[in-house]
Amino acid sequence: AIHNLDFSRRRRHGEDPMTEQQKREVPPVAHPIIRTHPETGRRSVFLGDHAETIEGMDYQAGRELIEQLNAMITPPELVYQHHWQPGELVVWDNRCLLHRATAYDAARDRRVIRRCTVLGDAPY
Repeated sequence: AIHNLDFSRRRRHGEDPMTEQQKREVPPVAHPIIRTHPETGRRSVFLGDHAETIEGMDYQAGRELIEQLNAMITPPELVYQHHWQPGELVVWDNRCLLHRATAYDAARDRRVIRRCTVLGDAPY
């Protein structure tokens, strides 16, 4: 699937389109739809809001397939939504988790986010 941050920002989040410089810095990139975790061997679907279309398919057919697959992997019974308490820390492995930010009241709630990116092999 072709993952495109500009597509995601415009379509899903209503944000302003990226500037041409931003687009050059984070261009669309192809990722396999199915990944195998290098430690557990478990397979997972790697899609989400950044997936714009599927390489080698007609654009609209690719969009429709992504929408169908995203609906299949995100039914309510498979979704975990964390209800934050002060002092909590959540850590996850992006190699096997579809995550999404949710809106929050920035005037009322303070949050500190730290990201650690580990260099490694290309998507698997």
